[in-house]
Amino acid sequence: MTTAAVLILAFLLDCLFADPANRYHPVVGMGKAIAWLDRRIRCFGRERGWNEKEAAWKWRCAGMILPLVVAGGAWLLTFFGVQGMKQLHPVAGLLFEAVLVWLTMAPRSLAASGKAVYSALVEKKIGEARRRLSMVVGRDTDSLDEGEIVRGGVETIAENIVDAVISPLFYAALGGAPLAMAYRAANTLDSMVGYKNETYLHLGWASARLDDLANWIPARILIPFMLAAFGLLRLSPGAAFQAWRRDARQHPSPNSGIPESLMAGGLQIRLGGVNVYFGKKSFRAYMGKPVQDKKPEHLLKAIRVMWLASGLYLLALSGVCCVIFK
Repeated sequence: MTTAAVLILAFLLDCLFADPANRYHPVVGMGKAIAWLDRRIRCFGRERGWNEKEAAWKWRCAGMILPLVVAGGAWLLTFFGVQGMKQLHPVAGLLFEAVLVWLTMAPRSLAASGKAVYSALVEKKIGEARRRLSMVVGRDTDSLDEGEIVRGGVETIAENIVDAVISPLFYAALGGAPLAMAYRAANTLDSMVGYKNETYLHLGWASARLDDLANWIPARILIPFMLAAFGLLRLSPGAAFQAWRRDARQHPSPNSGIPESLMAGGLQIRLGGVNVYFGKKSFRAYMGKPVQDKKPEHLLKAIRVMWLASGLYLLALSGVCCVIFK
């Protein structure tokens, strides 16, 4: 019952207050730690003359320090913090743990970012819509038209259902706030150093693989809940299922292709295509079929799917926790 209470309370806190963006947020501390370690490891390697290509294995080994220290440190600090609060009073421990789990989630912030882009598009402020989208995606947005802005927003909402909701709750159920915070550290590592470019191809290899591994099960657990959400919202669960079976494997990520292909099929739009990163074009496999033209309303539909799938998942996960952790 305690685990279920923590999950439900954490979710409700996010619904009420969203993810608090301030300098005291744990993710800010993680980011500073990652940046500091990144600089120190690079300095260490360069002093020893490590070449990016010839010493690839050395950079990969050195890069393992990042998840070990950051994710491991996040787990330890959270564990001792929660245990300390439980020593004061069990209720204090429960509330403190719920707050920490809340800080690993961001469904309301995800919904707000999608609504912000939608509002700008409805008001015909294409420049403002591009700017708002640029705050949540890595691609260049300066030349995107309405359809491409909608695509970027829907893809971001779909992909982050796993990162911002499903995985944090999954790991909170498995190992409480310490494991949820360790997951958030792994996800932050991937967002900062998990790039396949000259700078991080080898140094960020371990961080990227850890994030892939951490999201592997949650991404697949999400499938029935997204399909159920499409059905309840009278969208297209059949097309979503077909798009997942047909298109998910074509995505460069072993996990992101699942929610993106489901969302594309369920909304009956086509995602994927050409993205521009720092002026360079990159093609991502198409997801779904273009039955409908991409319109601003699809952003709202994607947000509704996100909320309903997340709510169904929370209820199911809480029920399982009540049965297992009596």
